[in-house]
Amino acid sequence: MKNIMPSSLVSYRTSQRLNSFLLYLLFAIISLIVLFPVLINIFTAFKTGPELMKNSPLALPDAWQFTNIKTAFKMGNMLVGFKNTAILVIVSVLLNTVLGSMTAYTLNRFQFGAKKIIMAMFTVAMVIPFYTTEVSRFQIIKSLGLYDSMSAPLLIYAGTDLLQIFIYLQFIEKISNQLDESAMIDGASYFKIFFRIIFPLLIPASATLAIIKAVDIMNDMYIPYLYMPSKELHTLSTALMTFVGQRASDYGLLSAAILIVLLPTIIIYLLLQKFIFSGITEGAIKG
Repeated sequence: MKNIMPSSLVSYRTSQRLNSFLLYLLFAIISLIVLFPVLINIFTAFKTGPELMKNSPLALPDAWQFTNIKTAFKMGNMLVGFKNTAILVIVSVLLNTVLGSMTAYTLNRFQFGAKKIIMAMFTVAMVIPFYTTEVSRFQIIKSLGLYDSMSAPLLIYAGTDLLQIFIYLQFIEKISNQLDESAMIDGASYFKIFFRIIFPLLIPASATLAIIKAVDIMNDMYIPYLYMPSKELHTLSTALMTFVGQRASDYGLLSAAILIVLLPTIIIYLLLQKFIFSGITEGAIKG
């Protein structure tokens, strides 16, 4: 006697398959939307001027020549851009990591009247559009004598934000206070407790936030372009302005320069993406 599957179970499985199909279709559409401009940029970077005029943007280059990339690397002075970007990323990430973790530790371990006010200030700062305070920030930077120097973006990037505080707090909340108390009994200061005991336990969160911060700094054009206008201080992102003219632009060279700027960010993200997701999810689970 054959087993007859209940109609409700058949309907459920059909619904599940339909939902899976729609989900994969949505992911495919989103992937195409994201990858479409990247593909156009890659094809354009390897095309000559006549090819750009006569062929479709989605057409493959007649020959995969590297002339545009070599010219863009030399014209954009990319070696200087790599050096300045590396300095900004390394110093800013180190300062940001130390300040962010210390701020979260203070908010978690100490009880004081302004604690809620400080958290509210972080929240408000995240909600307010940055351009509404840009005039004031620019005046402060200029009055400090930091304009047109690497110190200006370093000071801005070193500041912590609500996301960083939130992730660090999730980790610190699961670190027992008894570790602090035992160290204090042995005569350790708060700074020694933090750097010798607490901070090593925050390495997973620090790695996640450092990668996110590094990618954000590498992709940022606004702050370096505004606060470091000198050519010898340009970064990888601001080097792109070399290929943009007031009347016309060489899209082949511009696309090649964009490709050069994109490569470090893509490589870093692909190599370290597991640390990004593991740190965020671990912090969420700990909370």
